[in-house]
Amino acid sequence: MIEGIFVEGLIYGIMVLGVFITFRILDFPDLTVDGSFPLGAAVMAVMIVNGINVFFALFAAFLGGVAAGIVTALIHNRLKVPHLLAGILTMTMLWSVNIRILGNRANLPLMKNHTILTDIVEWTEGILPRDYAVLIFFFLVAMCIKIFLDIFFRTDMGLTLGALGNNEQMVISQGINIHTMKAIGVGLSNGLVAVSGAFAAQYQGFADVGLGTGIVIIGLASVMIGEFILTSNKIWVLTLRVLIGSIIYKGIMYLGR
Repeated sequence: MIEGIFVEGLIYGIMVLGVFITFRILDFPDLTVDGSFPLGAAVMAVMIVNGINVFFALFAAFLGGVAAGIVTALIHNRLKVPHLLAGILTMTMLWSVNIRILGNRANLPLMKNHTILTDIVEWTEGILPRDYAVLIFFFLVAMCIKIFLDIFFRTDMGLTLGALGNNEQMVISQGINIHTMKAIGVGLSNGLVAVSGAFAAQYQGFADVGLGTGIVIIGLASVMIGEFILTSNKIWVLTLRVLIGSIIYKGIMYLGR
C-alpha cells in the first residue's frame, strides 16, 4: 500500500514537474497536459505492442509531448490566441490524435508485453521484492529528472525562461525572441508530462485516451501542496517540493477512497 502511494506519487511527480514549469516558471496556464499525458501513454503502448525497444519508445513519447507543447505555443504566438484557449484547442485535437495512435481504439492493454518495469523486475529478481524494485527505479528516475531541471534552470536559457515568466518586457528589451523561449518552455513541460503518461501506462498495464482527465488539476494541487510544505526561492527546493507535493496528494487521495 505505502509502496504504491510512493510509486504513483513519483510517476505523477514527473508530470507535476512539467506543470510547475508552465504555471510557476513561465506563468503560462497550459491545459495541453490533459492531452499530452495520454499522448505519451498511447505512443509508448503502441510501440511496445509492435516490439520496438522500450527506451526508444520512451524517447518517442517525450518527443510527442514536446511537439504537442510546441503546437500550443505556436497557436498562442502566431495566432495571438490566449494561453488557456490555445491549450484547450491542442488538448481537444489530441483526443482524436490519441485515438488514431491507438488504432481507433480507446484502450490498449499491455499486460502480456515486456515493458521497462518488467525488465526492472527481471533484473532485480531474487535481490529485491517487486514493489521495492519498482519504487527504487521511479525514485531514481524522478531524481535524475529533478537534477536535470535544477541544472537547466541555472543555465542562461533556464534563467531566461524564469525571467520571461516574471517580466516579459525586460526579456524583450534584451533582444531575446520570447516566442522561441515560450515554445521551448511549453515543449519541455509537455515532454515531461508525456514521459509521466508513458510510465503510468506501463505501471497500470494499459493506455487509455481518458488517462488525461483531470491531470492539470492533479498537477496544480500537487504544486500548491508542495508550496505549503516548503518555502524557498532556491530551484532545487522548488523542484523537490513539487515531488513531495505529488506524493502527499496521492496519499490524500488514497485516504479519501
